[in-house]
Amino acid sequence: MTNTISERLSELRNLMSREHLAAFVFPSSDPHQSEYTAAHWKGREYISGFNGSAGTAVVTMHSAALWTDSRYFLAAEDQLRGTEFQLMKLKIEGTPTIAEWLGQQLKEHPFSTEVAIDGMVASVNEVRQLVSELRAEGGLTLRTNLDALRYIWHDRPAIPLDKVEVYPLEYAGETCASKLGRVRKALRELHADGMLMASLDDIAWTLNLRGTDVHCCPVFVSYLLVSTTSATLYINNEKLTEPVMAYLRENGIGVDDYANVTSGLKSYGEYNILIDPDEVSHTLMKAVTCKVVEAESPVKRMKTVKNVVEQGGFRRAMLRDGIAMVKFLRWLSDTIAVANSQLSTKVSQLSTKVSQLSEVSVSDKLAALRAEQPLFRDISFDTIAGYGEHAAVVHYEPTAETDIPLKPEGMLLLDSGAQYMDGTTDITRTIALGPLTQEMRHVYTLVLKGHIQIEMARFPSGISGTQLDVLAKQAMWREGLSYLHGTGHGVGTYLNVHEGPHQIRMEWKPAPLVEGMTVTDEPGIYLAGRFGVRIENTLLIVKDRETEFGQFLRFEPLTLCPIDMRPVIFEELTAEELQWLDDYHALVYEKLSPHLNGDDLDWLRKNCASHQEWAGRQ
Repeated sequence: MTNTISERLSELRNLMSREHLAAFVFPSSDPHQSEYTAAHWKGREYISGFNGSAGTAVVTMHSAALWTDSRYFLAAEDQLRGTEFQLMKLKIEGTPTIAEWLGQQLKEHPFSTEVAIDGMVASVNEVRQLVSELRAEGGLTLRTNLDALRYIWHDRPAIPLDKVEVYPLEYAGETCASKLGRVRKALRELHADGMLMASLDDIAWTLNLRGTDVHCCPVFVSYLLVSTTSATLYINNEKLTEPVMAYLRENGIGVDDYANVTSGLKSYGEYNILIDPDEVSHTLMKAVTCKVVEAESPVKRMKTVKNVVEQGGFRRAMLRDGIAMVKFLRWLSDTIAVANSQLSTKVSQLSTKVSQLSEVSVSDKLAALRAEQPLFRDISFDTIAGYGEHAAVVHYEPTAETDIPLKPEGMLLLDSGAQYMDGTTDITRTIALGPLTQEMRHVYTLVLKGHIQIEMARFPSGISGTQLDVLAKQAMWREGLSYLHGTGHGVGTYLNVHEGPHQIRMEWKPAPLVEGMTVTDEPGIYLAGRFGVRIENTLLIVKDRETEFGQFLRFEPLTLCPIDMRPVIFEELTAEELQWLDDYHALVYEKLSPHLNGDDLDWLRKNCASHQEWAGRQ
């Protein structure tokens, strides 16, 4: 890999020399500002070797650096080792911005004052911010009309041509015509005659269509141009079957080639058009010839509020997912029990069983059990299965190269999910595989306290998730511990596992929390080189009570799976927290037990026991 990255950098610098560029910036996004992208747009990964979902690579004629967030600090250090790339840790004191770093680098090695980024994969706001910051660094300028990958990525994957399918109304709960009507109503309220919809999950949700163009995300590459009386889907025609074409005709939606979106914007006949500067690329914004209304896409918040049918689908999907999780955890427990037995009798025998149990093998086993469930379509993201010190790598995904065997000791962090036709799941459990240190148990209990405090929250409708974030962290903050990733994110309805704009996180996110939204609850603590803990449920926001101070809301846990009680130090939990644990496990048993039998049911019964029973076992 080192030589390959070196060769790619050399070829890029030859191009930069010809174009007289001082630097080139590679964001993680595609032309739709997707978090997860089709292989065709993984340019940042191609040039740097870092494959996390978030990060920006910057290359000058003499240096290279990569910016990413705390989820990927350890993974990036490993993947960038041996390359020119210097890791820049976002939100860590002393880390320069991209512009600040470029200003310093180009003072030391002056070649040009022009920096480049592909304006087709950079949003309007991203380009504006970078232009402003570069100008402050000695008058650096930004060029946006060059796709460097076109010239240096010789085996670049093609844009996907997978077929699109209609998403049945029995799962969507609202027709395409109704959704388009709501979009147009929202546009009128914003004094806009139409909009360019660029976000792939917004398009899939609006049209009640799904695809397979992006790994784990049931979306398809396209644009949707909506006006007061018409809508045009810009998509490669090979992706459309005759039933889908008929469906689009029935809903009054025209079709044009994906590459023609620029000309479509130029010929758009309305007085004005709404452009979301966080979703639409800088290049497409420049193609608009009419008046622009800059505002957030109204679809963002529409799709986050689940209708009654979608809510029911989530509950059914979580039930099936819980069944698969219990079957998996029972299997894992039995397998580890055998290893523990071997360990207690003859240490040399341990490898005969444990050698078959690794991070990759447990990930594969869980995926296979989920695939047995009705309406399963795919996993919702690559499973994070981190054992021991790997669990401290927040978004660690095991590969054949990094895979390690599990031992009957320590903890396994397992963050996983599935795509079912009626809902998307996301769950994390940290599982004790054997003896734990007192530190492990204490950290686990702190994380569990934070998880429970979020789930017990009662709050006025319309507050921001930022106002709840401290609940997850207050106990760990008292001990000088914390985490830098978000505490919660929205989850799509058979769509992207990460859905916004609402979040629960420390940074200010003004998007309100309202009834009908899904959101995760996933605090964690990660001790580099030692271990990590995270516990996650997916929640639904529901009504609590209405008082003279307005409507109050609470969280309904959708995820149905026991939380491992073996690591818990019960004396560190309050009576209220212990009651929540008992109530949650009673709910899990009530919902799952009718669908399980034999050893699986026995395992569920044992692991849904009250905290008093667990305390007696310790």
